[in-house]
Order: sequence, then C-alpha cells, then structure tokens
Amino acid sequence: MKTLKVITEPDKRLRKKSEPVHDFDDQLIEFSEAMLATMYKEKGIGLAAPQVNKPIRLIVLDISENRDEPLVFVNPIINSHQGSVDSNEGCLSVPDIKADVKRFESILFSAQSIRGKNISFTADGLLSVCIQHEIDHLDGKLFIDQISDIKLQRIRKKIKKQKKAEAIEKQNNERII
Repeated sequence: MKTLKVITEPDKRLRKKSEPVHDFDDQLIEFSEAMLATMYKEKGIGLAAPQVNKPIRLIVLDISENRDEPLVFVNPIINSHQGSVDSNEGCLSVPDIKADVKRFESILFSAQSIRGKNISFTADGLLSVCIQHEIDHLDGKLFIDQISDIKLQRIRKKIKKQKKAEAIEKQNNERII
C-alpha cells in the first residue's frame, strides 16, 4: 500500500484551514487508504489530510488495541460537547514532543463516511480526544498551540535542536556511504 510523507512543524501548510470535500469518488477512497497506511506505518492513532499536504476535511483514526478498526471521517464537525479532560498528546507532525492539553470529555460529532453518507454519534475518552486533535489540524491548529508560551518556547527549542541533530546525522550517514 502506498504511503504518504507526513509534513512537520514549522511547515506553514499545517497552518492552513482545510476545504470541505464535495467529491466522494474512488480517488478519495484511495487517498484515505494511503492515509491509513501512513498512520499505521508511523505508529499514529490519527492523521488529518493536511498533515500529508492535502488541505481537505478528512481524518483517519484507529484507537483499537489490535490496530484493526480504522475509522474515516469526512467533513467532521463537533456539534456539542461536555466536560473537560486533560490529555497528554503527541503528534506525527510534531515528532517526539508530548504535552498536556485540555479537551472536551465527550462530544456529539457529525461527519460523512468515505461514500458521503451522513453519520452522527457521541464520542468520549480517547476517541473524543483523537477526533478533537484531528479536527484542530483541519482548522490549521496544532496541539502545541494550546500550551503556555514558556512551554512552547521550550518545545520549539527542542524541535530546532532535533532538526539540527537529524541534519548532522544525515550528513554523517552520507559520508559513510
């Protein structure tokens, strides 16, 4: 199965608001399958289309223990919410960084299936948190936007340091080859 490249912070494409999906065709199905393959390969539990450089309102998730219950939601919307929960989150677009984020405890959620059928349900726990995280991506937001400036500065410094270390390692590996 084809996989896609996950773009990472500080790439500006992650900050753009995604467009609604209107065409529910075979290309959309193939794209969602490639997103799922990418999510599994990268060991994530969720992935939004903007993270793979496609600014459309499409998310994929799989929070099952056996990684065999994929969910695909098109044009997702949170209609209402209840409660609050602290969630320790990471993100494929902000690698190796985790931070505590406030999320709604439960959400009433609506979307369309990959075939365009309207669906609606209540989600709580990890599913609720994951849906909220991925919808944030569709709106050009990252989980690190919800943390304090001091923590964010530390995280950005860490990201910069990681990128520099990766560049040095890549350069060293190229010399060896």
